[in-house]
Amino acid sequence: MRKPLVALIGRPNVGKSTFFNTICGRRISIVKDMPGVTRDRIYGDAEWCGYAFSIVDTGGLDIKNKDEFQSNITRQAEIAVELADVVIFMVDGKEGLVSADYDVANFLRKYNVPVVLVVNKLDNNQVENTYEFYSLGLGEPFACSAENNKGLGDILDECVKSFKTKISAEEDAQKIKIAVVGKPNAGKSSIINKLLGEDRVMVSNVAGTTRDAIDTPFSYNGKEYLLIDTAGIRRKRSVPNESVELYSVLRAFDAIRRADVVLMVVDASEGLSEQDTRIAGFIHEEGKPSIIVMNKWDLIEKDSYSMNKFNEDLSEDLKFMSYFVPVYVSALTGQRLNKIMENVEKVYEKSNYRIGTSMLNEIISNAVAVNEPPIQKGKRCKIYYMTQADVAPPTFIVFVNDKDLMHFSYLRYLENCIRNAVDFKGTPIKIILRSKSDKEDN
Repeated sequence: MRKPLVALIGRPNVGKSTFFNTICGRRISIVKDMPGVTRDRIYGDAEWCGYAFSIVDTGGLDIKNKDEFQSNITRQAEIAVELADVVIFMVDGKEGLVSADYDVANFLRKYNVPVVLVVNKLDNNQVENTYEFYSLGLGEPFACSAENNKGLGDILDECVKSFKTKISAEEDAQKIKIAVVGKPNAGKSSIINKLLGEDRVMVSNVAGTTRDAIDTPFSYNGKEYLLIDTAGIRRKRSVPNESVELYSVLRAFDAIRRADVVLMVVDASEGLSEQDTRIAGFIHEEGKPSIIVMNKWDLIEKDSYSMNKFNEDLSEDLKFMSYFVPVYVSALTGQRLNKIMENVEKVYEKSNYRIGTSMLNEIISNAVAVNEPPIQKGKRCKIYYMTQADVAPPTFIVFVNDKDLMHFSYLRYLENCIRNAVDFKGTPIKIILRSKSDKEDN
């Protein structure tokens, strides 16, 4: 049973994204005072009076504009309305009724879905500013100010009346979040559309088509997931300050931070670039399990050693994350795409795996027996025991006599010993040192 879905529809710059962010309780959609900022469907989760539901923000509709981007935006809005349990049709109370609002109203009349008409930007609840919108023929207009959080409760009360099912916030199990990141035009959106089996996000050869981090829920093997498509991450010096694209790149990094698993999509026909390595470094630093998705594998002239050669090159460029898992796919042909979700399940499970303390201390004892810590400053670091403190990523605390005596190379050796004993392929692990002085300081 899926949660009810509320779709936000309206012409450009009426405040849909501000409303969306206010309802979701955090800034998900880009908010900027210019039309055309939101292009795709942006999903978020919300709760009202015990009802859990999803809300989807869509691009501003300019029905009479038939260029490629606007046609894609219109198609995305059509899909959102087709899937929705209720539509919030937003108009601008400050600007008043305009012909584009009639165009959107006529667009919505084609669908058999309840519509809640919302007049936004009425900071002082000027009900008289809503009267002209009755002429749209879509029922009573609700006055609100999304920016000032006024009038939202009445709107949500009206929305939940149309929900066919009630799923409480408690019942809404936490979805496993998968961020899909990479350079512009690596094929991220194409891979997501193939995984979902429908055109959820816009695909274009024009780099920068995806601007927001786009959350799309789906199921796989009986588990609930959230796919997050992100803007292509360009080199910092290539992104203008204060531009919408800058916000998009920051949003992509935020998507990595909140993800449970990260798919880093690389254009195999170009190979791993310096920028790809930087992105991988950020994923590693954030402690996220990841999969290196080598897309456009169909464009590679191959022999029986091609994949091994690519793996060797990746091992050289990604020495800092030797645990990486590569998958070679083609979003165009569908080649090996099934391997992506198979590996997502595996690396997520490994990222959340716990090792018993007795096994950890056996690993430590064997490690020290084979190779003692080196002498530093005339003293040797003594290791007492190790315990696992956390998961996602697996985090281990090693108790020692003096952590300042521990050389970083020996920590790397301990990590390798852990990995040799337990398969943590696809996930980073963290080792934290604690010494007697730490306890005394506390």
